[in-house]
Amino acid sequence: MQVPDNVSNVDGLVSWLMDWQPPQPGTRSYSNVSIGMLGYISGKAMGSNYKQAVEGVLFPAFGLRHTWIDVPKSDMSQYAFGYDRKTNAPIRVSPGVLDSEAYGVKSSVRDMLTVLDVELGHGKAPDELRKAVARTHEGQYKTAFFTQDMVWEQYPWPIDLQTMKSGNGYDFIMKPQPAERISPSLPPQKNVILNKTGSTNGFGGYIAMVPSEDIGVVVLANKNYPNEARVKATYSLIEALLSKK
Repeated sequence: MQVPDNVSNVDGLVSWLMDWQPPQPGTRSYSNVSIGMLGYISGKAMGSNYKQAVEGVLFPAFGLRHTWIDVPKSDMSQYAFGYDRKTNAPIRVSPGVLDSEAYGVKSSVRDMLTVLDVELGHGKAPDELRKAVARTHEGQYKTAFFTQDMVWEQYPWPIDLQTMKSGNGYDFIMKPQPAERISPSLPPQKNVILNKTGSTNGFGGYIAMVPSEDIGVVVLANKNYPNEARVKATYSLIEALLSKK
C-alpha cells in the first residue's frame, strides 16, 4: 500500500517495481504507489513533472484558485492542521517518495465544489478537460461491490448503504480482491453514484456524486475519521436532500 521503507527516491521505486510481482494476479488492491506513479508518469508525458503539470495546466483548466502542491505564503493562513489519529497532536502531510503525486494536493472547499461542478458537466472548462473527465468515468474492472473506473469507484444508484460501506471498508481496501476486466470499457453512466475516499494520518476526505440527480458532496475533515463514518454521513445527507426534491 505504501512505498517500501528501503526505497528513498523515485528511481529506486522504479527499480523495485521492475522486479515486483503481484502476490495474487488478477486481483485489485489499493496502493499509494500506483496512484503516485500515475501522477509521476503523467507529468513526464507532458514534458514536465507532476507539480508543474497540475499547478500550471490542470488546476487553471478547472478554474481553481486555492489549490496547491506547495501552499504559498499568501494562503498559509488558510492551511488547516490535521490531528494525529493516535496522539491528537497538530499535524500536516508528511514528506515521502511520491508524496506530491499520491497525497500532496491541498485545496479549499470552494475549489473542490468547482471540480465537482465540472465532474457533473457544469461550470467553465475547456473541451479537452471535459473529455478527459469523461474518460475517468468509464468502467474498467468489476469487483464484488463496485465498478472500478479511473480512480473513481462506481455503484449503481440507488444502492443500499451497507454495500457502499463494505466497498469502502478497510478490509476490502487492505486485502487483494478479485477483479474482472471490462472490455470494451463501460461508457460513463448516469444512474450511478461515483465516490472516492482519501486519508492521511491527520486528514480524511470523501467525495460522492450522483449524475442522474445532479448532486454531489465533498467532505474535508482534519481528522482521519473511519471511511465507513464518512460514507454513512454523506449517504444520509444525499438521501435527505433528494427527499426534499
